[in-house]
Amino acid sequence: MLKSKTMTLPATYGELKNSEWGAGAKTVKDEIRTNLLRKLREGGDLFPGVMGYQDTVVPQVVNAVLSKHNFILLGLRGQAKTRLIRMLTSLLDEYVPYITGSEIRDNPFRPLTKFGKRILEEKGDATPISWLSRGQRYVEKLATPDVTIADMFGDIDPIKAAKRGSEIADEENIHYGLLPRANRGIFAVNELPDLAGKIQVGLFNILQEGDVQIKGYPVRLELDVLLVFTANPEDYTARGKIITPLKDRIGSEIRTHYPLSLERGVEITKQEAWVIREGGARTEVPAYLHEIVEQIAFLARDDKRIDQRSGVSQRLPISVIENVVSNAERRAALSGDHEAVPRILDLYAALPSITGKLELEYEGELKGSDAVARDLIRQALALAYSRLLEGENLKQVVQWFDLGGSLHLPELATASELMAELNQINGLMEKTAKLGLGVRESDAKRAAAAEFILEGLYAHRRISRNEEQSFVGGERRREPGPGEAQEDGKRAERRKQNFQ
Repeated sequence: MLKSKTMTLPATYGELKNSEWGAGAKTVKDEIRTNLLRKLREGGDLFPGVMGYQDTVVPQVVNAVLSKHNFILLGLRGQAKTRLIRMLTSLLDEYVPYITGSEIRDNPFRPLTKFGKRILEEKGDATPISWLSRGQRYVEKLATPDVTIADMFGDIDPIKAAKRGSEIADEENIHYGLLPRANRGIFAVNELPDLAGKIQVGLFNILQEGDVQIKGYPVRLELDVLLVFTANPEDYTARGKIITPLKDRIGSEIRTHYPLSLERGVEITKQEAWVIREGGARTEVPAYLHEIVEQIAFLARDDKRIDQRSGVSQRLPISVIENVVSNAERRAALSGDHEAVPRILDLYAALPSITGKLELEYEGELKGSDAVARDLIRQALALAYSRLLEGENLKQVVQWFDLGGSLHLPELATASELMAELNQINGLMEKTAKLGLGVRESDAKRAAAAEFILEGLYAHRRISRNEEQSFVGGERRREPGPGEAQEDGKRAERRKQNFQ
């Protein structure tokens, strides 16, 4: 395997035979298997950036590759399926040789096409050789119902026939499709069930038997390719749109999943979300806000009002945290603050990044996506508050409101203005220490933390809001309705299990 771009690459078949490739190039599956075994011995992360699969999905992918299987990744949307298969290119050799001019990158030692065989016979050791890099050996196709045989496998090109003055049925008149052009590499098909049945027949035929008919002319192509698929399990198992012979020829079926714990979900969101901004106020997202945003996704995946067959993508918390930061950035620009610390009110400003990612059941449709999203935010707030401030005595804060206190926190108020309002409430600011904040922290961070505490009290119905969106207490407080307290308790228990 070539390891350096500075090495001289053989330019002719004669030079190639006398080089380190003289024994002939390996098949793609053998090549990937050899490089994978080497990486396993060396240690380290096989798929850097793909988090949460180290003990579940990755070992199964490794077993499939070592078995030289074509395989399918089966999972709901937003589970890094496409990212994972694209990273398989890291297991390919850095460069491989092919006969110059060959549309399907003929192996000089085992040419498949009539063109490759003819050139090798005519020119012998002088046959020109070109080289493929890893990136050139990956071909991906999103399956849609309008994909044709010509797109996937090829078609007869009458212009070629006219220029060459040959019969139209001559193999050299074929314009090859995506799959033959992926020869010597990896061919990925996303959303396999959406591929028409006749195309699926062509897939298993060309891979297993090595032949395909193009415009009625039989063509033998024993392609050297690793085939990987992705699919949604609802499509794959319920609607049955993958034909049985193709299922039978897929060596391994690997199930992907959403993050199994809240901490892992937070790590993934932090890795993927764009929160480090330039050109505006300095931004920093509090840890408790990261947890709340991730908790929204976890709750949505367990909510009967939301279609669980469709799934709740990991893109939801990523989009939400980006929207939250943007709203804080906008507020800082308008108020003149130099620090943009997201607050709970920014979560509600991010509703468009939640509602668009929820497929609702009938009950959810009746309530409306906006109301469902707001309820998820309230539940997530309540759970985060319970964990972070468990055992804290906030009776003094609640009493302040019960005795007639009222607090309004304008969206565009500066951090210093917010602190002036929050400092009125006895015992509130000292509780921010439980969130890891000291007295020397900036006003923006302390104000955001205090607002989180108040929102948590509101989520637990210990204080309330009036029509002006001001925090209040006393008789305005709404008590839990029938069954609500019990349901909140169940959700809290599930939340603790997820966190552990």
